[in-house]
Amino acid sequence: MTIPAPFLSQGPLAGITVIDMTHVLSGPYATLILRHLGARVIKIERPCFGDDARSFGPFMEGKSTYFQAINGGKESIVIDLDKEDDRHLLHKLLTSADMLVENFRPGVLQRYELDYVSLHRLYPRLIYGSVTGFGQTGPYRNRPAYDIVVQAMSGLMSVTGQPGGRPTRAGVSIGDMAAGLYLAIGLCAAIYERTLTGGGRYIDVAMFDCQVALLENLLADYTATGVLPQPLGTQHPSIAPFSVFRAVDTSMVIAAANDSLFNKLCCAVERQDLLQDRRFHTNELRHKHVAALTLELERTLSTKSARQWIDCLQRAGVPCGPVNTLDEVIHDSQLAARGMILPISGDATGQLRIAGNPIKMDGVTDAALALPSPDLDADRDRLIHEFSGTEAHTS
Repeated sequence: MTIPAPFLSQGPLAGITVIDMTHVLSGPYATLILRHLGARVIKIERPCFGDDARSFGPFMEGKSTYFQAINGGKESIVIDLDKEDDRHLLHKLLTSADMLVENFRPGVLQRYELDYVSLHRLYPRLIYGSVTGFGQTGPYRNRPAYDIVVQAMSGLMSVTGQPGGRPTRAGVSIGDMAAGLYLAIGLCAAIYERTLTGGGRYIDVAMFDCQVALLENLLADYTATGVLPQPLGTQHPSIAPFSVFRAVDTSMVIAAANDSLFNKLCCAVERQDLLQDRRFHTNELRHKHVAALTLELERTLSTKSARQWIDCLQRAGVPCGPVNTLDEVIHDSQLAARGMILPISGDATGQLRIAGNPIKMDGVTDAALALPSPDLDADRDRLIHEFSGTEAHTS
């Protein structure tokens, strides 16, 4: 099959075709990762409105910047599942597909015989990925969910924010994005497995599960000690100094996570006296007396600018950095060198920037421009023409 020039791609998933029946964030983020890795992603959208994310502002030239950030380089075709002809068209696409990814609530696609069991009979090599709030099993399976729901239910919000403050949502939709990451990993693993077995696989990913999987050591610590973890602001639950500190002009972060780095930190800021203080001899003691340690360090850090201290600490080999705002992030020289802040091809304003592909691979050249997201149903005529002669593969 000849793939249209705009969608020719390099990368380890080049030649893989993904039918993307997802919307908003968790599923589209997974398929964006697959697109970055070289897959062709054909986005199936509902009539009239398409993906809900198309209506999320702000907008540039009438297009959602939210949608642009998550759907670059995909193709769009409207499919009305309630119409037999459209379902037939979807099957035409599936005859040549390697993956189908969906984030409908459990049971919805079964009504149209588009669930994994039904499709596996027709397309035994098809890899089928589902991402939902709570998964396909368990007492919560039919509950709707958004990012803030799983952040709250997973315990994440109970440890995020300032001590004594109200429960706080993380500043990005980590509940959605974590699920997208895990789903993409599962889909890539299934593609590898198919090279060995020749068969497809069903992958069931729940946002709630994924958020709990990201709790790091909190579950283990609680079950070991019986002590409920609490919000710590920017402090680490077991390492010190490892936090935000105030310089004379603004804030900065310092992460001296072992005795050697603490020694370098004290020498760099000319506070060798802290090395003699018994309260700070070990990480365990430093963490126990973190308030006193913070007070001592900020007493010194308040004498110079954050930039001066960062330069000083970097020369000494102490992990540190500025607390950047997005206007600073977008002009960061390291990100520019890594191709991580990209203009969008065809953007008439020349203003819009989105994140590039963070997975760097030898022999795969980073794009200089991000591919634009598709207009709703923009690829319908071409896809119908391309797939009109395909026949179902049942073996």
